[in-house]
Amino acid sequence: MKTEIKTFSDPAQLNRAAAEMFVETGSRAIEEKEKFTVALAGGSTPKSLYRLLSSEDFRDKIEWQKVFFFFGDERNVLPNEKESNFLMARENLLQPLKIRNENVFRWKTELGDAEKIAADYGQTIKDFFNLREGEFPRFDLIFLGMGGDGHTASLFPNTPALRENEKIAAANPLEKSNAVRLTLTFAAINSAENVIFLIKGADKAEMLRTILKGDFQPDKFPAQNIQPKNGNLYWLIDRKAAQFLN
Repeated sequence: MKTEIKTFSDPAQLNRAAAEMFVETGSRAIEEKEKFTVALAGGSTPKSLYRLLSSEDFRDKIEWQKVFFFFGDERNVLPNEKESNFLMARENLLQPLKIRNENVFRWKTELGDAEKIAADYGQTIKDFFNLREGEFPRFDLIFLGMGGDGHTASLFPNTPALRENEKIAAANPLEKSNAVRLTLTFAAINSAENVIFLIKGADKAEMLRTILKGDFQPDKFPAQNIQPKNGNLYWLIDRKAAQFLN
């Protein structure tokens, strides 16, 4: 595994670097195997990135018809509700680029039951990647964020999904908020070829230092457990988030 930490002067520079990495990684995947598989993240930082990718600066830099979109996690809300990660990506990336529906694989939250939704998504991914029993997908790229509590995707501190080693996708109950989130598991994320964290803002600085420099406590700080087995891990960080790093 190769790990790189890259610091940028402001969020705009971070987003531009992430967009360039998206295009470079995607173009290479398309050249090698005629398709590019990417799992998207939710949140404000990815939203700015998606708008940039669909802008005039980047929209003609990759063969979008060969890009296949998945989602690293989701809230158990309908796809047209404002809390939906899918809706955010659709409005800021997928619709502006006129991405075909058959290239987009979302969590089917209309199924209602979180366990059914997670099982369905795991099967969808197995079918797409043509996996045998016990195998995990090798996404070309997974985007991740990090919460102020050290969570990533919907892998929150001290929650059941942290110990899920066999499933690709899991329903993860959160006692504090009395909700259930949907998430790719560590096993799935760590099978990716490239994982990119997007971190911005002074409010993330203390936790970022703990994740990168502190003792290894992945139950308490789940983002520490993102360690691609045979892949690359990139931390793209703006200056405010990086203020407590050497």
